[in-house]
Amino acid sequence: MAKEIERKFLVNGSAWRADAGAGVAITQFYVATGEARSVRVRIADDAKAKLTVKFGGAARERDEFEYAIPVEDARDMQRFAIGNVIDKTRREVVHRGRVYEVDSFAGALDGLVIAELETADEVADDELPAWLGREVTGEEGFYNLSLALRGLR
Repeated sequence: MAKEIERKFLVNGSAWRADAGAGVAITQFYVATGEARSVRVRIADDAKAKLTVKFGGAARERDEFEYAIPVEDARDMQRFAIGNVIDKTRREVVHRGRVYEVDSFAGALDGLVIAELETADEVADDELPAWLGREVTGEEGFYNLSLALRGLR
């Protein structure tokens, strides 16, 4: 089990793209949800798949269990998706030695760009990249589960 400690931010503009790595196409969906828990399936570049179980709601720190699964199984599970399937492209952007995962959403969420920073360190606001917008850590509406179940409000 790993502890997931992350901060989430909306992204302003496109300045982040200058330092972005190659993108990974991600399709993800949820097959089970409950009070402060979820089971997610994620397919990356149509080549790898993972099943992830998370405990803890829209908090900064959650318990996470993640397992590789065959892509064919993941595709089969998609018919059991709860809510909407999320399609996005993830790119890594390094700023001051920290890796930010920037997700550009497609489909019904087109135009939404969210950056995540997973770190146990406290990062002062003046050390954050200028292209980060409002911090949305803890705001349930910006978590993938909520986006899949309710869309963007």
